[in-house]
Amino acid sequence: MKLRVGIVGLGATWELRYRPALRALADRFEVRGVCEQVAHLASRAAADLSVTAVDGYRALIQRDDIDAILYLADQWYAAQPIFAACDVGKAVYSAISLPVDVEQTRVLRARVEASGIAFMAELPRRHAPATARLKELIATRLGQPRLLFCHRRVPLGRTAASSPPRDATSESRDLMELVDWCRYVVGSNPTSVIAVRHAGPADNVGDDYHMMSLDFSMQGPPGSGATAQISCGYYMPQQWEEAVSFRPPAALQVACEKGIAFIDLPSSLVWFDSVGRHQESLEHERPVDEQMLLHFHRSVTSLVRQISGLDDTHQAMRVVHAAAESHREGRRIRLDTEGSV
Repeated sequence: MKLRVGIVGLGATWELRYRPALRALADRFEVRGVCEQVAHLASRAAADLSVTAVDGYRALIQRDDIDAILYLADQWYAAQPIFAACDVGKAVYSAISLPVDVEQTRVLRARVEASGIAFMAELPRRHAPATARLKELIATRLGQPRLLFCHRRVPLGRTAASSPPRDATSESRDLMELVDWCRYVVGSNPTSVIAVRHAGPADNVGDDYHMMSLDFSMQGPPGSGATAQISCGYYMPQQWEEAVSFRPPAALQVACEKGIAFIDLPSSLVWFDSVGRHQESLEHERPVDEQMLLHFHRSVTSLVRQISGLDDTHQAMRVVHAAAESHREGRRIRLDTEGSV
């Protein structure tokens, strides 16, 4: 079954990520319209797809020939297109940065649940081929995770080459994505968190290092279950290109009951067990964006309604806020374990 979709927002990654993915999945998706606040980008994409450029997301979402919207880039209208889709019962694939405020996330989740629509929030690390393979190995060869080390090194002053200047919101989203990744790999929610930060130099905005330790012990004292150490470093000037790329740590290192694994996204996995070293390159797997769009297609066409990503985002953001409280008060913060992974 082809899903008739409207695109809201193109952003900097349209040509690199979503355009190739939609072309590869032409048997699953049929683009019917494009809405983008930059007029010439909308016209160019619409011409390329042989569809209409629509002036206004509401007009696009309300069309009868649209089954779902692909909200692919942050725009000035924030979550309003999601609310508009809820009003008319259209499914939503959301690649935008969801609210970092816990209460705003709760309101969004309640609105989506009340509408009855299928919804999927993008969580690329979960769908990366290396992550999927790691989960298989945990179930079959490596055993349950004991220790996780997850680090992200971000050039000072920006969160990514194509993103706006760094601020507290983007830092929270960096940490939220890493928290969710660790939750997914462990398969449960953390029960407590302790965090520290290091103040940056006077001419830098914000702290230059964030670290949190998540404890997943369901019973017994902290440390009796899995532990994840998550860190984001903002201490290297962006213009120091050689330093930024020098010996980067593995994106995720996982020590399990029967072995250890190292992941570099999206498709590199090296793992060790009693037999020795195993190196896997998963380049032949579908790209992450295709994997996520296929998951969305299944969720919309399934007879069972699915909401993916909102609860996970909400849970991860609660952990990030608790980590900030831990740093301010200098103590471990207990977490309740509501929700699922």
